[in-house]
Amino acid sequence: MANFTTHIAVGTLVSGSLATLTVAANVVAPDNLIAVTLAGVLGSVLPDIDLKDSRPSRALFSGLAIFFSFCVLFMNASRYSIAELWVMWLGTLVLVRYGGEALFQRFSYHRGIFHSLLAGAMFALLTAVVFRHVLGRHEGVAWLAGGFMFIGYLTHLILDELYSVDVMDRRLKVSFGTALKLIDPKHPGQTAAIGALAALFLVLAPTPKPFVEGITAPGLWEGLRVRLLPQEAWFDGITGKFVTKTAREPATSSVTTGALPDTATPAAAPSKP
Repeated sequence: MANFTTHIAVGTLVSGSLATLTVAANVVAPDNLIAVTLAGVLGSVLPDIDLKDSRPSRALFSGLAIFFSFCVLFMNASRYSIAELWVMWLGTLVLVRYGGEALFQRFSYHRGIFHSLLAGAMFALLTAVVFRHVLGRHEGVAWLAGGFMFIGYLTHLILDELYSVDVMDRRLKVSFGTALKLIDPKHPGQTAAIGALAALFLVLAPTPKPFVEGITAPGLWEGLRVRLLPQEAWFDGITGKFVTKTAREPATSSVTTGALPDTATPAAAPSKP
């Protein structure tokens, strides 16, 4: 199994590469891109939440505890006294951070359902729901974040499988095949629960139409093709300047790329996010 540092490093590399393509295609604004990229990095460590006393597990439940405690605080800010709000906020924080993690670890085991494509899809759908309904992002941005999450998740599973191959001894370790799987056939109850959650998040998720139209636009792919390699010398090496000629001169190409707007209002005029 790859360690935490390896997963973070490779996940950041993959998400950064995807973010580079996204920037080149002019799909989303930088503020959205940061959140979307972080979703990919989070996905690269998320499968290890079922590893007891692991950093991903502690980080996840710490984040959930902070999120839910502040939700409780803001929802009841005008109804209770400051002392009561302190009790509610702290109680929710402790309950989710320690009680939630303990309950989760009681009913999960390492390389179970969370090391599966079904769980990856469930977290991707959850990410799209959070970006759309909690953060108020555009539908296309929400699905882009879900895509980053799934690719990061898949990167983790593939890395674990690669580490299950002993190249020097030319053999497969006993852990081979336990990381990258569609479902967890050994625990049908957990598989059914994750499947039900995935179906629920699919219903709550925004329409994927803007995202599909955006990534299938001919102009987007043509723009990426044009920008893939330098039009002149690499980094303008002849003059010694670390900028290309095309970067110093205004672009004359008629190719444009579609941008996903930042607003979540469907009726809003199209604009760059």
